[in-house]
Amino acid sequence: MATTGGIARRVLRRAGQSLQQRGRPHSTLTAQSISQGQNRVVDASLTLVRERARLRGEQVRAIGGAVATSCLLGVPLGHNSSFLQGPAFSPPRIREAIWCGSTNSTTESGKDLEDVRVMTDAGDLPVQEMRDCGVGDERLMNTISEAVKIVMNEHPLRPLVLGGDHSISYPVVRAVSEQLGGQVDILHLDAHPDIYHAFEGNIYSHASGFARIMEGGYARRLLQVGIRSINKEGREQGKKFGVEQYEMRNYSEDRKFLENLKLGEGVKGVYVSIDVDCLDPAFAPGVSHIEPGGLSFRDVMNIVQNLQGDIVGGDVVEFNPQRDTVDGMTAMVAAKLVRELAAKMSR
Repeated sequence: MATTGGIARRVLRRAGQSLQQRGRPHSTLTAQSISQGQNRVVDASLTLVRERARLRGEQVRAIGGAVATSCLLGVPLGHNSSFLQGPAFSPPRIREAIWCGSTNSTTESGKDLEDVRVMTDAGDLPVQEMRDCGVGDERLMNTISEAVKIVMNEHPLRPLVLGGDHSISYPVVRAVSEQLGGQVDILHLDAHPDIYHAFEGNIYSHASGFARIMEGGYARRLLQVGIRSINKEGREQGKKFGVEQYEMRNYSEDRKFLENLKLGEGVKGVYVSIDVDCLDPAFAPGVSHIEPGGLSFRDVMNIVQNLQGDIVGGDVVEFNPQRDTVDGMTAMVAAKLVRELAAKMSR
């Protein structure tokens, strides 16, 4: 079966040949035809998300009774990772684990994921196909934002994004904030603060996403929980942006507060970003950056399930299938995080 990228390449080649026959300069026609081809691929990518989100929204509204429904959107992007790019392969593995026959479809809160009012799915944004056609990071980030807004346009769908590396959180949070017309509070669970100005010179690095979020003014409060790999720049950036950083070395003192959070009052809601490496690698070894001394799975559940606030969006990122165990343990962990966050988001 031909891929979107393969089709686009053939279209570009034919366009170039056609223009050459008209006697136009090769350099001009190449640049123009490539740009036109990229536009078509980006438009097709967003159309795919739009039509799936529209169908899912219609299904939820036809049943009725839903105030908020979590809607999965895969963003299989891994090239902004500073170490390994395996997170690009995670969305289908997470979906497979969500519906694995080794468990049932009921969440811990008693909500059934087979009820589309609890969780539905708009599919994956075809990131690699766009990159194959030369779409750069700035436009790619804008396209991710547009895809999230498309999901949010279908009431009552709310975006629950499957990463991908953590660079995706910036365009997703930006879209949520812009679509809602104001700031959100962010609960960010991670081993790392991801707040470098431009890690290794890349402003879109997965280690720099929250610097972009705070620079853009999309968040009122940013709470970073599970931090245990932070350097001088991470702390200085945290102070610069007024970030609340809760390091694992102090977790026993912070536990009571973190397990009783109340966020989102006075802003447009709460965004929850879960990097799978917030967990100790004993619970989730399938990550690119293995950092011992992290949260237990139940620690994360206690924080998320006890959170008081209207969750308007979220993501689960940085699962790396290429480093998982042979029985897919981390895939099941990532799926459980998605399942329980989906249940928490839906009303």
